[in-house]
Amino acid sequence: MLKLIRFLKPHWIIALIAPLLMLLEVVMDLYQPKLMTTIIDQGVALGNVPLIVSTGVKMIAVAAVSFIGGFGCTAAASVASYRFGTDLRDALFRKIQEFSFANLDQFKTSSLITRLTNDVTIVQNTVLMSLRMMVRAPLMAAGGLAMALSLNLSLASVLVVAIPVLAAAMAVIIRVGFPYFRLVQEKLDRVNTVTRENLAGVRVVKAFVRSEWENQRFAAANDDLIDTSVKAFKIVALAMPLVMLILNFTVVAILWFGGIMINQGQILVGEVLAFTNYTMMILMSVMSVAFILMSLSRSKASGERLAEVLEAQVDISTSPNPASIAPTEGRVEFRDVSFRYPYSQGRPVLENISFTAEPGQTVAIVGETGSGKSTLVSLIPRLYDVTSGAVLIDGHDVRTMDLEKLREKIGFVLQDTILFSGTIKENLMWGNENADLSEVVAKAEAACAHDFITSFPAGYETVLGQRGVNLSGGQKQRISIARALMKNPVILILDDSTSAVDLATEARIQRALRRETKNCTTFIIAQRISSVMDADKIIVLEQGSIAGVGTHQELLESNRVYQEIYYSQINQEVAVND
Repeated sequence: MLKLIRFLKPHWIIALIAPLLMLLEVVMDLYQPKLMTTIIDQGVALGNVPLIVSTGVKMIAVAAVSFIGGFGCTAAASVASYRFGTDLRDALFRKIQEFSFANLDQFKTSSLITRLTNDVTIVQNTVLMSLRMMVRAPLMAAGGLAMALSLNLSLASVLVVAIPVLAAAMAVIIRVGFPYFRLVQEKLDRVNTVTRENLAGVRVVKAFVRSEWENQRFAAANDDLIDTSVKAFKIVALAMPLVMLILNFTVVAILWFGGIMINQGQILVGEVLAFTNYTMMILMSVMSVAFILMSLSRSKASGERLAEVLEAQVDISTSPNPASIAPTEGRVEFRDVSFRYPYSQGRPVLENISFTAEPGQTVAIVGETGSGKSTLVSLIPRLYDVTSGAVLIDGHDVRTMDLEKLREKIGFVLQDTILFSGTIKENLMWGNENADLSEVVAKAEAACAHDFITSFPAGYETVLGQRGVNLSGGQKQRISIARALMKNPVILILDDSTSAVDLATEARIQRALRRETKNCTTFIIAQRISSVMDADKIIVLEQGSIAGVGTHQELLESNRVYQEIYYSQINQEVAVND
């Protein structure tokens, strides 16, 4: 939690006002029993009506000031805590935007969502409570104790026993309960994971009639969360009955000994009642401190999870003194590159990769599933960093270049097509937010997307659902290609970007792309040989190493791996036609 206090510093003025107003409320509350003593012992006992009235008016005025202090404290604490939560959530989101793919592999998406929502809310509520109760409880306990001691030292001996007993009980509850609170957040992560997977794959679930299985999987995760939560809050629930038991015993003891002292003339009735009020203030304040500590223990677990994100080492960032250049020609060189995923064991995914793509060339990358094709192209815009060797663009190691300038000049169509809620035009303008409609249309035509876009009643203003749910797979891929072309990239990477379109449409897209990207270095990953036959250079990967480099004809004549891929597809097509 202390690591997150820095987010409260910009709002320190209003955060300081809250405890000051709370101090005002506490002073007024502590003054009330004194006034009550005056009414009973000097007013009621002696029949002094004017004193009763004047003191009663004072009590009303004190209560009004106490209300103003309490209300003002709550308002100031609320503003400060919500601003704290806003800044914290914003910092977390910005940090996640800086994450490399390796960082995102380390933190599950569902866990990040939980941290940005539930964990931030828990910490925010703790700050709110701290600015109110963490100030009120200690002040009330200390003030109540001082006032009780000023009334009667002999009767205060009861508190010498009650306060340590209550504090010890609360300490045991906190110590036992804390481990469960972090576990509750982890179980919530699991529920979010199952929920997210189910909602993202709901069509697959329905197609395979696996709804019952998914219901059971969610129920298991949900029940696990409930069981852990119940265990945690059973411990917390024990606190209130225990406190009330100790409080009631203490009040009985005070009334017992106070009654004896009244009979002996050592204390007045009003003083006993005031002492009882102060005792209740003290013990309730001790209980409040305990609840604050329990809340802090829960928010400590959340705070640690948030700090993990904020303190995560972003392994890919712009170097302190980047070369003030951006890709202009598009010459890409892999120089003895090897790569292993962070936190993984075993052999590298890529090993000793060396080749050069000249400006304007189309380079295709083929190979069996898992051979490292997508990983290889991810090294060009530094979505991952090489483990050894170097990737150079225009003769400069990408690790020495400004990351934003590097990626601005690279168009990337990912294997997993992602569109965002909003209009088709807004999605396309992700590639260039300053583009006009004519440029948007031109790029859509190049990606063979214009015809189906204009077939919608709203055309380019058609609103897409989440992840482009109201488009087919092929339509989403074509919009993704157009979006990448909007950047007017120096380097274009197409990672299996036409897998969902038919051969005729793919051929049209390739012809349009050749015209559109004639001055652009293009990397194509494809499963179909027909997609790469016209490439200037084809790189064949096998188990993370280069098994061959050449044109389609050269590889077909001399490369075993390429031949196997080619003839397996030819045989499949023949079988389908038969």
